Amino acid sequence: MKSKQVTNKLHPRNQHLHGYDLDMLCDKHDALTPFIIVTPAGSKSIDFTNNTAVKTLNQALLKAHYKIDFWDIPEHNLCPPIPGRVDYIHYLADLLSDDNQQNIPTGRQIKVLDIGTGANLVYPLTGNHEYNWHFTGSDIDANSIKIAKQIAQFNGLKITLKHQKNASSIFENIINQKDLFHLTLCNPPFHASAEEASKGSQRKWKNLGKSPKNTLNFGGQNNELWCEGGEAQFVSNMIAQSEQFAEQVIWFTSLVSKKETLKVLENKLSTLPIAEYKIIDMAQGQKVSRFIAWSYFDKATREQIFEELV
Repeated sequence: MKSKQVTNKLHPRNQHLHGYDLDMLCDKHDALTPFIIVTPAGSKSIDFTNNTAVKTLNQALLKAHYKIDFWDIPEHNLCPPIPGRVDYIHYLADLLSDDNQQNIPTGRQIKVLDIGTGANLVYPLTGNHEYNWHFTGSDIDANSIKIAKQIAQFNGLKITLKHQKNASSIFENIINQKDLFHLTLCNPPFHASAEEASKGSQRKWKNLGKSPKNTLNFGGQNNELWCEGGEAQFVSNMIAQSEQFAEQVIWFTSLVSKKETLKVLENKLSTLPIAEYKIIDMAQGQKVSRFIAWSYFDKATREQIFEELV
């Protein structure tokens, strides 16, 4: 079964629903002050083509809104826009509430697995603050896991981090025999090749009115930006591998950037004994995004699992 939810702005619970309060952010994190510019319209902003400015904005947002006092990543790692990332978290909370009498389950008894957590650790950081869920993050890049562990430790957060040593495996060696996760989430590599990623970068710079550079304004290593077959192949692999862990995850989910990818994924899901799947639409301004969610448990069983949590 498929259900769809359409929005035209950030989630109502998103702290960034009404934009950035740059004066407040500078007050909380004065390192942002040198990057403030005044637009031709007379409003304050930052130069989003400046990697350091974007990273400093993220530091300010995480400090002011999510009580993250230390956050830093190397220049080559992905520096994600916080409002869009935390939107995914809020919609995942709604997904769980549908199985919990419309009450969002909170607390560390809710177990969430972030596939490809990256050095930035953005989903565990924001999700831990907003709902106090316990996060496990995995990544195929050992250095990203090392940096993520440092961020968690510096902020006194109990986040489990695991290095996935087998790049072809998504859940194996990450989900242990006794684990039960209420959610998995993923922001999969978007592009199908390095060349495609480079062209995407050039389009971004053109849209920002700047000459193309060698890096995206939000950074990103190869494994963060592309994989063979792109997101369609990556999420298809995830769906196929999910069957092995059908009784250990209530909802598997993944962001899907390209609308045309959905048909491929729906066809893949139709070959497996899933009980239900949903496609949830989200939006940030003019940009529409979405995630797909599937479960091997029927709704009555999911509801019973949440009843037993109380």
